[in-house]
Amino acid sequence: MKRKSMDGATCPVARSLDVIGDWWTLLIVRDAFDGMRRFGEFQRSLDISKGILSTRLKALVDAGIFALVAPEDGGAHHDYVLTEKGRALFPVVVGLRQWGEAHCFEPGESHSVLVEKKTGRAIRPLCLESASGQPLSDTDTEVRKVDSSASRARLARRG
Repeated sequence: MKRKSMDGATCPVARSLDVIGDWWTLLIVRDAFDGMRRFGEFQRSLDISKGILSTRLKALVDAGIFALVAPEDGGAHHDYVLTEKGRALFPVVVGLRQWGEAHCFEPGESHSVLVEKKTGRAIRPLCLESASGQPLSDTDTEVRKVDSSASRARLARRG
């Protein structure tokens, strides 16, 4: 079944899922945050077929999430390195991790945990905050449509 493209959707969640909504994609990005750069590293970590991995990596490069760079060791193969756009997915991956820690494990069940390198301590749960720094929940927010002509005018003044 062919997947429907959401690249023209007015919803930012739909457009984001069009780029990163495949579960292999976020696992590849997760592994990149863990320091993986080579095709073989991703394949071994994920136990994914070469064809699926190749397709997903190409899509991530095409979307500007990864860049292909010559390896530091001068090898024949290239490395996949997260771009600024790719590194901006860090809070998304952390949010999924924290949700999984809270809702996908039984009490006392072993799992990995994200820690700060400097201290070795687990990071605090992500928290959405208002412009004034107050914590926000789903009941404190609403979605409003942005008028595209006003958006274009704002972008023109910035650029």
